[in-house]
Amino acid sequence: MSATPSDTVPTRSSGSTALVVLAVLAVLYTLYFARSFLIPLTFALLLDFLLSPVVRLLARLRIPTAFGASIVVLALVGLLAVGVYQVSGPVRSWTADAPATLANAQRKIWQLVEPLERLTRSAQRVEEHMTEDARAGEKPTEVVVIGPTMASRLFAWTPALLIALLEVTVLLYFMLAAGDFFLEKVIKILPQAKDKKKAVLIARETESSISTYLIANLGINAVEGVMVGSALWVLGLPNALVWGMLTVVLEFIPYLGAAVMLALLCVTALATFHDLGHILLVPGAFVLANVIQANIVTALVLGRRLQLNPVALLAGLAFWFWIWGIPGAFVGVPLLAIFKICCDHIETLAPVGEFLAGPNGSLSGRGLPVLRDRVYRPWA
Repeated sequence: MSATPSDTVPTRSSGSTALVVLAVLAVLYTLYFARSFLIPLTFALLLDFLLSPVVRLLARLRIPTAFGASIVVLALVGLLAVGVYQVSGPVRSWTADAPATLANAQRKIWQLVEPLERLTRSAQRVEEHMTEDARAGEKPTEVVVIGPTMASRLFAWTPALLIALLEVTVLLYFMLAAGDFFLEKVIKILPQAKDKKKAVLIARETESSISTYLIANLGINAVEGVMVGSALWVLGLPNALVWGMLTVVLEFIPYLGAAVMLALLCVTALATFHDLGHILLVPGAFVLANVIQANIVTALVLGRRLQLNPVALLAGLAFWFWIWGIPGAFVGVPLLAIFKICCDHIETLAPVGEFLAGPNGSLSGRGLPVLRDRVYRPWA
């Protein structure tokens, strides 16, 4: 029986599938190997979404765009410098006390597992007595390995961090100073009017959603940080200011940030206090503040904006953490939101956007029709 053409010749669908797989692999390799360039660019892009409305507001006040961008960037750098100066002392104290705290916590944990360890040592002694020791008379050589302190490990990242911050600052200034230059170029390139409108709509909706997300979450996390820091100060935990600032930063990582914060507080409370009730109050205060933030404050402030499928959210966080490490965990949610907005406006990707949507659907909720009217009019 002779073979049919469909049995011997590869179909067009199989060829296109292979091309898609190769394209996905190429994107993954590019994201990973170009991370030193892409991470600062991504942070600068997100800050551009956040601060572009401020530059446009200054432009409406007759301030040139380039000068307004310099004002915004200098103000941002000044605020960052003041914040770093204010917490530098407590952070140094916290890093200096961290080894003693970990050693104390390890000692207390050891006291809990000591009975089991005694049984293990007894079994090892029985086994040793049953075997011959050829070097019974030799005194073993003691080797002491002195490693770097925790403070030296943390501050070893300072030069690389300063270089990355400089890259983000320079890129942010040029993005803000350019204004809508790149968007206008994209509009000129696109051939059809509907594509021009769609490009403007995606850009403005992305800017609106991301800026709302960043501003709202910064405010919510700041309130939670004040609550946690105040509660820990009342409970007598050292360096309460550092714990409050750490809460603000880690809460930008959904789910995982709260889990890391809770684990750190449990270890620190175990090493600091002796009473079981006092130890449990420390993580309990954080859990209470986190529950209030997640279920009451966030729902009131954000409402239906930027709601994503929890499964897709966790998968996105895991993906960006796998590709870019800790910086990827911080930018995972905004990048997933940007991808969701693009999927909502591209017909072939609409099923993906529907899967990424939360229980209430759209990322921008009831604000989208007003935004569409405002964006479409200049290019109508």
